[in-house]
Amino acid sequence: MDATTMIHLDRVTKIYPGTDTPAVEELTLDVHKGEILVLVGPSGCGKSTTLRLINRMIEPSGGTILFDGEDVTNVNPDHLRRRIGYVIQQIGLFPHHTIADNIATVPKMLGWDKKRISSRVDELLDVMGLEPSEYRDRYPRELSGGQAQRVGVARALGADPDVMLMDEPFGAIDPITRDRLQNEFLRVQAVLGKTIVFVTHDIDEAIKMGDRIAILGERSAVRQIDTPERILALPADEFVDDFIGSGSTLKGLHFERVSGLHLESYPSMVLDEPVEVGLATLRASGREWLLLLDGERRPARWLRAGDLRRADTSRDLLARGQQVRSRVEENATLHDTLEEMLKSSTGRACVVDAKGRFVGAVEIDHLTEVIRRLRVEAQEHYDGLEASS
Repeated sequence: MDATTMIHLDRVTKIYPGTDTPAVEELTLDVHKGEILVLVGPSGCGKSTTLRLINRMIEPSGGTILFDGEDVTNVNPDHLRRRIGYVIQQIGLFPHHTIADNIATVPKMLGWDKKRISSRVDELLDVMGLEPSEYRDRYPRELSGGQAQRVGVARALGADPDVMLMDEPFGAIDPITRDRLQNEFLRVQAVLGKTIVFVTHDIDEAIKMGDRIAILGERSAVRQIDTPERILALPADEFVDDFIGSGSTLKGLHFERVSGLHLESYPSMVLDEPVEVGLATLRASGREWLLLLDGERRPARWLRAGDLRRADTSRDLLARGQQVRSRVEENATLHDTLEEMLKSSTGRACVVDAKGRFVGAVEIDHLTEVIRRLRVEAQEHYDGLEASS
């Protein structure tokens, strides 16, 4: 264990009474300070059990748990849990307490004064996008599912813990709200930098939320632990490959952005330039399509040579070719860019700046080159680990 490790599990085991098969068997795992480590795996593999072992809601049958260097298997579990925020799928808000009182639960236990508690409640409601004057005196029954989940996260952050444990926190929410809450939580985490252990059964959620992912097999055996990019590019074995499922290569495009591509100049002409200029440009490029830009240099039409030859003036071109439907900005992910490319009859996406002006075009060769690079980088990473071991 080094200075970057917040939680260290050393051969932790849990055997429930009445069974000989461990729910968790000799699990050794490090959680780094300030990271989101996602535990993901099939149902019954011990993900939630591992989470409850960390904050000692259940006691380990064997092994050691270190929390910021301290062996917590020998300390008062109530004191430990007050240092750890805990968020569950069912939220578990106290129905007869106001939202403010729910968030203030742990600070009150720690003896904070009323002024400090009130300030902390308002601060957290504001962070969660809930106006304090509107929500602090409401009751849980007056909230939507998404609002209640935000309050659950705020309560877990009440006493400003260094560590948060999150067990399927967004699992019971509709997909649109879930995506919104995931984005909001990642925004908050970018500011707060908490150490988070996050449990999910959804590999897509793990890929989105995790700085690292631990894919667990039976009895919480770690089958692979690494960044989402490396796991997707190079699954460790057949179990991991099967769990990730089809499309794992394409999932890796979630981590790359258009801004990271080297976009060569693409043949184009501006409206009101002579048609002959467009023909000459297209012929010199050796490509199938030319891009017509309007007077503000915004993409307008995709044109072939035949479209250009049949036009008397460049204005005629506005009624020819294919309308540009696929546009992305430079901060777009390559996964989103691919979806845009699939909408286009040309198989390309126009890259535009904040004012919609043409910057370049993304083509399929750009994406295949990125996928190839991700695989090479992942292989080099694992080769380096093997050489140093």
